Amino acid sequence: MTRPATTETASYYFRYIDLVPDGDILEILAKQLTETNSFLSRISEDQSLHRYAPDKWTIRQVLNHIIDTERVFLYRALWFARGFAESLPSMDQDVGVAGADANSVNWANLVEEFRHVRLATLSFFRNLPEAAWSRTGVASENPFTVCALAYIIAGHLKHHETVIRERYLSGG
Repeated sequence: MTRPATTETASYYFRYIDLVPDGDILEILAKQLTETNSFLSRISEDQSLHRYAPDKWTIRQVLNHIIDTERVFLYRALWFARGFAESLPSMDQDVGVAGADANSVNWANLVEEFRHVRLATLSFFRNLPEAAWSRTGVASENPFTVCALAYIIAGHLKHHETVIRERYLSGG
């Protein structure tokens, strides 16, 4: 498995892909599960309701967004890997956050939900036939390969975990 080429998705998504270290993407996704679970478990219920500015999401809302987005990108990977040709729609993250009401969900339950979603992601990618990794499709009017979607999932988590560390938990 090699890093996605610039032709495998829209340039916008390289803001996430470029955050993923070199190495086996399956090992990276598995390592993220362990490290992120450890990091999230150190955030208290009260801290999880913190927002660093009045117009920003709480940490709970950020985690719920990570979970939802991983599900969406994994569904796209499934769709394209299985050979479906129809394009898939966009996802409006603000609509998703508003509809989730994550602030009413216990923090420990959200952390556990993340764990389950990542385990499902790993299971899917570990059992993917080799030829499926290079299959392509269109979502949000952008091209994707299945490989690019795996990297986007990893990079999207890395992006938001950095935001939580730097903006929510550092005091500024």
